[in-house]
This record gives sequence, structure tokens and C-alpha cells, in this order.
Amino acid sequence: MARHKASAVLEVLQAVSSSQCRCPAHSQAFGGYRILQPNVTAGSLRRSHSDGQTTEYAFEMATSNIRYGEGVTREVGMDVVNLGIKHICVFTDPNLARLPPLKAVLDSLHSSSVNYSVFDKVSIEPTNTSFEEAISFVRERGFDGFLAVGGGSVMDTAKAANLYSCYPDADFLDFVNAPIGKGLPIDKRLHPLICVPTTAGTGSETTGVSIFDHKPLGAKTGIGDRALRPLLGIVDPLHTRYMPTNVAAYSGFDVLCHALESFTAIPYTERTPRPSNPLNRPAYQGSNPISDLWSTHALKIIKKYFKRSVFDADDQEARSAMHLASVYAGVGFGNAGVHLPHGMSYPISGLVKSFRAEGYDQSKPLVPHGLSVVISAPAVFTFTAPLCPERHLEAAELLGADITSAKLEDAGLILADALRGYMQAMGVMNGLRELGYSIEDVPSLVKGTLPQQRVTKLSPRSFTEEQLAGMFENSMTVY
Repeated sequence: MARHKASAVLEVLQAVSSSQCRCPAHSQAFGGYRILQPNVTAGSLRRSHSDGQTTEYAFEMATSNIRYGEGVTREVGMDVVNLGIKHICVFTDPNLARLPPLKAVLDSLHSSSVNYSVFDKVSIEPTNTSFEEAISFVRERGFDGFLAVGGGSVMDTAKAANLYSCYPDADFLDFVNAPIGKGLPIDKRLHPLICVPTTAGTGSETTGVSIFDHKPLGAKTGIGDRALRPLLGIVDPLHTRYMPTNVAAYSGFDVLCHALESFTAIPYTERTPRPSNPLNRPAYQGSNPISDLWSTHALKIIKKYFKRSVFDADDQEARSAMHLASVYAGVGFGNAGVHLPHGMSYPISGLVKSFRAEGYDQSKPLVPHGLSVVISAPAVFTFTAPLCPERHLEAAELLGADITSAKLEDAGLILADALRGYMQAMGVMNGLRELGYSIEDVPSLVKGTLPQQRVTKLSPRSFTEEQLAGMFENSMTVY
């Protein structure tokens, strides 16, 4: 038995070693030289180390407990009792309030005689206003536990409500990421939060991040702190059968971009500044050997199951696999972080004009999160590839591209083409123009991206405002 355990440990260590890219920027030391192309100079690196700031030397691995299995939702009532929760708040959205996943949760709570209240007014693509409504609801009732049933919007709303219920005197912007908010660290233990994800997308059941549209800015921002992480994610693949085709597609693209962005983010040893106290180490730390394992495995699952899961709701194998891929990518990006596609997606969602996506709430204009992220991804990865072409090529191969005779200078184009193949197969709109944007909107989109430093600073290549504008312009059409 001891020999078997030693062998298993050795296999894990070998997997970590073999997962590391040959690119110098992601070598085992996560340092050294970057591969520079003729049009890229050393001065264009994300940050120079002559500014007196000390770079990071460590990373932390943190995630929620995860329980997976068909029908495992029936256990949630027992979990609430086991945690000693006296009054739990159940979060969901108006659509899910009528569907079997919530019924399964409430049946379990009834079976265990749990005292609960339901908040079913969660807004899809939540805003600062909808967050504040949820916060007011919980502050008035004194809950000692929270349960989210839904997609990322529901889970993120529950995270925010949990946080501010524990800080009853805090202003809303106190914990919102700087420079939009104060970005204060969370120095209290929050109430237990259990998440039951019903989409295969955000991975929010694994992360300490809560995202919302900040209406005064016209862009998304969020709150990021490990203290926000759910205590338990109950991943029941039976719930994914209720996703409409477009929801399965766009949430799947969120998984895809989570994996790609965390895998290509700057190495954790290049992030600055090093925190003076580990409490201040951010949730998004840069790519690292452990996150790489989760992200690359998610890409392998996407290659095999993504298309199947979108077009056949009864393909339980495919939808179950994508539900797990969402968890894997969530663990990866929840510790490594995302970068430009997500940073650019926030104003794309926040400045929406009249676009409405089939399968989503038609009462208001809305660009689904996964769509807003992937629409710029081909342009972004074409731009970032020169700083680590081998890693971009590896990602393209994991998605199914043939890189047998590929040249390093073509890495970005190859990965972009691989992405376009998935986008065309899913019927994704042909760029920002079809979402209602024009070249005249580019300055506003750039303005909405610049404050997203929490994620954009993890880009493997630095950028100017002009280069950022160029990526938006190149995303006006995709095919």
C-alpha cells in the first residue's frame, strides 16, 4: 500500500513537471528570457523590474470543497444540518425558481427540516443595484448560512450578500476591486456558503471572485478575495440538462477562455508587488504549475465534449464532462487569474445597447458573459502570442489544432484559428458589429477596460491604449 501511494505521488509530480511549457517565460523557474519577435521589444514586457518593486516568489493554491455526482443535490439538506446553520438564505433567479434544480434543493431542505428563506430576484449579469438589493435583504434577516442554486450570477450575488452581511456597516465600494473601489482585504470569517451550479460555465463554485456590472462606469468589475470562496460546491450534472442551447454554448466559451487565459497569464514570479502580508496576496496570482494542470485538462475535455454538449441536451456524458471542465477551469483561473479577454469583456457587457441573446432574459439588452469574453479572444491571443509562442501553440494543440510543422511566429494565428473553428461551429456572431458596436464605440470600450487592472495586469504582453483599441477594432468582425 505504501509503495502504491509513493507511486501515485511520483505520477503527480511527473505530471506537474511535464505540464510546464518549454517556453522560457514558463520554464520550471518561471523566469529567464522571453521569446521576442521582431516587432516586440524588451521594453514592451508587462512590467520592468527596475521600478523598485519586489516580485512575487510564492503562490497559494486555494479552492472550495467539491462534491460531484448525479443526484448528489439530495444531500444538501444534510450538509446544512451538519454545519449547524440555523437559518439559511437560498439564492436563485426567477427562471430557475420554476425549474427542477431548485425543487430538488428545497425538497432536500424540507427532508432535513431546515429553516430557510428564498431570494429569487437575482439578476442575470448582476449590477451594483441588484447586488445592493440582495445585500439589503440579508442584512435585515440575520442569516447564518447561504445556499446558491444557479449559474455564475446567482453564485456571485450570494457571495456578495454573504460578505456584506458580515460587515453590516461597510459601504458597498469598500471591498470592490481598486481602483474602482477601495479593495479592502476581508479579515473576517464569512458564513458558510454552499453552491449548486446549474450551468457548465463560470466555475464560481470554486473561486473567491464576485463579478457585477458597475453602472456608473458602464463596465463590469468585482470583488476578489479568498474569503469569498464557497465552503462547498455540489456539482450535480443532472441540472445541466435544463440549459438552453445558447446558454450551453456561451457558458462553455467561458470555460474555454478561463482555461486559455489562466494558462497564458504571466508567471506568478513576475507579478508585482510582492505582498508584505500573505493576507494581501491576491486570488489571481499568475500562471503556476498547479493551475496549469487544471487548465490544460479542461482544454482536453473541451476538445472532446464541448460541441456535443451544446447541440444535444440529452447527451448526459457530454454535459456531465463539461460540468466537470467548468470546475477544473475554475480551479485553474481561480488561482492563476484571467487577463485581456475578460478585461475587455467587461465594457462589452456593461455598454450593451440593444442586443438580446436567445435563451436569455429578453426583457432587457444583455450580452451573455461567455459571448462577451470569446468575441475578442482571437484578436487578443494573436496579440499576446509573441511573448510566449510555445504556450499558445500548446493550447491550440489541446483544442485540436495540428501544430506538427507550426512556426513559433504563427502561434497566435494558429490559436486564433482554432478558436474561430469553435465559434463558427456554435454559431457565434461575427464580431462586435453584430452585438451592436461600431468603430465609434472603441474609445468607450477602451475606457471601460483600463480600470480592470485586477485582470489586465496578468496579460503576458504589455499594451498601450492604442494597442488595446486595435484589439477592439480587430474584433469588430471575427471571421
